[in-house]
Amino acid sequence: MKKAFITGITGQDGSYLAELLLEKGYEVHGLIRRSSTFNTSRIDHLFQDPHEENVRLHLHYGDMTDAAGMTNLIREIEPNEIYNLAAQSHVMVSFSMPTYTANVDAVGTITLLEAIRASRIKTKFYQASTSELFGSTPPPQNELSRFSPRSPYAAAKLYAYWTTVNYREAYGIHATNGILFNHESPRRGETFVTRKISKAVAAIKNGDQQKLYLGNLDAIRDWGYAKEYVESMWLMLQQDSPDDFVVATGVGASVSDFCQHAFNVVGLDWEDFVIQDPRYVRPTEVDKLIGDPSKVNKVLGWKAETNWEMLAKIMVEADLK
Repeated sequence: MKKAFITGITGQDGSYLAELLLEKGYEVHGLIRRSSTFNTSRIDHLFQDPHEENVRLHLHYGDMTDAAGMTNLIREIEPNEIYNLAAQSHVMVSFSMPTYTANVDAVGTITLLEAIRASRIKTKFYQASTSELFGSTPPPQNELSRFSPRSPYAAAKLYAYWTTVNYREAYGIHATNGILFNHESPRRGETFVTRKISKAVAAIKNGDQQKLYLGNLDAIRDWGYAKEYVESMWLMLQQDSPDDFVVATGVGASVSDFCQHAFNVVGLDWEDFVIQDPRYVRPTEVDKLIGDPSKVNKVLGWKAETNWEMLAKIMVEADLK
């Protein structure tokens, strides 16, 4: 039985990935942060009583910045695959918390890679990179496009990207970067723009909310379905050789486009409810991110099935329920 270790297992991607790996017969280990309240809602349906036999989901308390703790955990679990999904992943928040973002997203990645090296285990490592690396570089963006980060989050992720490449080349670790463009779902955090929109649409339709306040309505993103995107992560680690892949739909839409389609699901005109608020505009904006998934289509045989219109409908309907 293969073992997988997922950091960020309680997040959107982590929960979908855990589901996928359990379906494939893996023993799954996940890293969670200690809290006085449970923060495992996205994986509660996967929970297995540790007192029962044949349990295949195991959760471990830990922190990405605790080098000794991470090394001990990796040595104890001896995973065949490691998926590093843990991050402070909100771009706007990274402007308010740049040091914390760097510690978790950048230093945390090198802590995990050092844990692999110190443990001397043979494993495959996946690093969750981001389309935010490209920043102001014009689309379509692919694996050879210039990186031009425009936020503390993107800068921290750029450090993590090159660290992953460096450990691959310097120490022969099977380390791969998945440069995923925006991927959303009903499990998306409520402060991210797509979920903020879908949740507001449901609340406005239900009479519980009057207006929706957003930042830059003209920003264009390549939005895909997170549940599909985690399969590309798994496929990357099934390859004999490590590499770096852009994962995207290849189609962009603006925030206003997403708003219009989301409100259309419930028969409302978005312009009657959406107000642009300067407080939600980033200090440095990324105008247009559209990925070129040619490589991941050809090498891994992976292709996005859900377009952004379908995604908006899925999310609104889930929030209505």
